[in-house]
Amino acid sequence: MYDPTRLAALVAVAEAGSITRAAERLGYTTPALSQQLAKLEREAGTALLVRHHRGARLTGAGELLVARARRVLDEMDRARHELARLAGLSGGILRLGTFQTAGIHLLPPVLSAFHRAHPDVELTVADYEPPDGIAAVAAGRVDLALTHSYEPAEPVPLPSAVSAEPVLVEELVLVTAPGHALTSGSSRLPLTGLAGRQLISMAPDHPARQGVEAALARAGATPSVLVATPGYALVCALVSAGLGVAVVPEMVARTAATPVSMRALEPGDLRRTISVVHRTDETAPAADAFRALLRGAFGRAAQQN
Repeated sequence: MYDPTRLAALVAVAEAGSITRAAERLGYTTPALSQQLAKLEREAGTALLVRHHRGARLTGAGELLVARARRVLDEMDRARHELARLAGLSGGILRLGTFQTAGIHLLPPVLSAFHRAHPDVELTVADYEPPDGIAAVAAGRVDLALTHSYEPAEPVPLPSAVSAEPVLVEELVLVTAPGHALTSGSSRLPLTGLAGRQLISMAPDHPARQGVEAALARAGATPSVLVATPGYALVCALVSAGLGVAVVPEMVARTAATPVSMRALEPGDLRRTISVVHRTDETAPAADAFRALLRGAFGRAAQQN
């Protein structure tokens, strides 16, 4: 294995045409550089330079080794630059997955802050309805994914080398059309207060909502409209039109595009947890920096709610 420092010395002599001039270029004394070249020749087992009164020239073996040395040194320089960009977050791509609510209401300010701090990192965003983002991270299709889980519900198992970091826990709340009697009070409404009420239901066969739907059914809420896909914008629009009431995450209620009224529920144990999913078996400075921004941004969102 040839020492890269000695290879660089040989290349410098080839370019300068003189050991003395190469030493000046590299910041060595002439004797020190000569010693490096002598060691390289011993490693190569043959003469690499012919010294003469005007300087030095390469032998055939020297020309062959210089050609290879340039390739090796170029690759090493490229590796150094790439590692520097990675460590300094001055290049590369960060691939993100998100679901609709977080993508619309929480992700944009975090993306903006990250782009201001690291403008050379390219960002891509893909839509993954939970829990699909978990599989996308495990398969390497994205570096990070925002996902959610509900309580009560069976936990979603995580693949090996994948971890989920909770960043925001929010209650589920009742939403009604504006002026509805159920949302006229300021205290928490017992879940039994939904008995006999027409419910815009988030499809009981949707895994994330099964536990919540079961709790609502036990309280006596009667499904009037089933929304087969997890689209909260549609749910709130139907509620606003007076077709029934619904139980949705507080963030959804506060950011609904259509007018709705909101009321907290008792005992308050219906919740949604938003988490960021990432791999634990590789170093990813850009992903780590983005996760730190997420923690700050989601924490502020929780305080505002």
